[in-house]
Amino acid sequence: MSNHVHILLSFYDESKPFFRVMQSHKSFTARKCNKLLGRSGPFWQDESYDHWVRDEEEFIRIVDYIENNPVKAGL
Repeated sequence: MSNHVHILLSFYDESKPFFRVMQSHKSFTARKCNKLLGRSGPFWQDESYDHWVRDEEEFIRIVDYIENNPVKAGL
């Protein structure tokens, strides 16, 4: 997507809180993206939408949504 990212994570080690994992992910990807774009400073917006997947049916629905979102947007 040109204006947002979808990410579906599986946690094998639940010793780190979710917000710490996302903080690490955003920090790492922001540095890489800024370097690639020749920019500096904030890259990601502060807010995010997170949701715990509770069963296989919901997992499949979310994967389908992520895969079809760019298609629906005409990309």
